Amino acid sequence: MDLSLKPQSISLKPDLLSRVRQNFDLSKTNWLRVGGCAQYFFKPENTQDLADFFKELPKEIPVTVLGVGSNIIVRDGGIDGVVVRLGRGFTEVSVSDCQLSVGAGMLDINVSIFAAENSLAGLEFLSGIPGTIGGAVRMNAGAYGRDISQVLVEAEIVERDGTIRRLSNSEIGFIYRNSKLPEGAIVTAVVLRGEAGDREEIVEMIEEINSKREETQPIRTRTGGSTFKNPDDYKAWELIDRAGCRGLTIGGAQMSELHCNFMINTGNATASDLENLGEEVIKRVFEKTGIMLEWEIKRIGKK
Repeated sequence: MDLSLKPQSISLKPDLLSRVRQNFDLSKTNWLRVGGCAQYFFKPENTQDLADFFKELPKEIPVTVLGVGSNIIVRDGGIDGVVVRLGRGFTEVSVSDCQLSVGAGMLDINVSIFAAENSLAGLEFLSGIPGTIGGAVRMNAGAYGRDISQVLVEAEIVERDGTIRRLSNSEIGFIYRNSKLPEGAIVTAVVLRGEAGDREEIVEMIEEINSKREETQPIRTRTGGSTFKNPDDYKAWELIDRAGCRGLTIGGAQMSELHCNFMINTGNATASDLENLGEEVIKRVFEKTGIMLEWEIKRIGKK
């Protein structure tokens, strides 16, 4: 891999520099199991550790954040700069007065389960969203008629200069399947609002969502979740189906036969296979319907 930044270009305190890994293979960090290397890779222990790292990191070095890699394609050329991945230090959760305080690295499904165990309703939809709660906030993720913008009270972020801030729901600027968080900022914790409910009813709803997902989505394959956003007044999967793209294959990449808005790695796909397949689907859907699909899966790195 041809790196544009040399290892010695990072000037950090010895204790931080010793924890930065070079040429880190990213193919095992995402659900689609594709991609090249990170030039540098850093796993902070907590919010302050991340803030300290950013304060030391030269401003010209780009930063990319990864959660569990559920909705991304890491391109084959890898990622220049530093890839930051939030680990166990960002998975704490607590409840008070129908509000959950959650670390950004906690899986969405685990948030919904914790809420159920504490008889907190209104967060069941999170069990249908792959990935972490931090990523869900960044992308305003949603499922089954609800999204993060409807339940988020505030979020803690670390900005690129190391500043730690708390933003209210309105300050984040949620839009459909996206947000207006500051460029380069990383979500480190959130506060979610629920409502008192019956534990058994909440658990039953989560089980119903999980059962529906298993029946209708290829969740036991190498997939990244929904590939394209739903256009106004349309379902992306219906447009893809109308364009004859159910099961469409390029290399080792395929649009799922079970749910054709899900892209899967059948075993030996490259990131290029996946991205080329997506672009072909966009082309065919536009030719058939006149509607231009937009990617929901985030594509990062160099081709």
